[in-house]
Amino acid sequence: MAGKTKSSVAIHRARKERQGFVRVEVTVRKEDASLVRRVASALSDPSRQGQARKLLRQGFAEPPKVSLKALLASAPLDGIDLDRSRDLGRDVDL
Repeated sequence: MAGKTKSSVAIHRARKERQGFVRVEVTVRKEDASLVRRVASALSDPSRQGQARKLLRQGFAEPPKVSLKALLASAPLDGIDLDRSRDLGRDVDL
């Protein structure tokens, strides 16, 4: 039985995978398609990838994670009445 020969597309994709590339599929609006293609092109171009990554990370970086304790500590509490009346509950007959 003769072995199957790989298609030129499969060979191309295997070569790109060895080079560290990953194939990604996205769905975008028609007017954004050329923009996404240019971004992908810049990220794969060795002369432009550093600057492209820097710009994208600055614009779309994940905000630093803040713990609930730190968030509450930084909350402005001016003007908020934190005192409450002492409630002793109800009388219970035994």
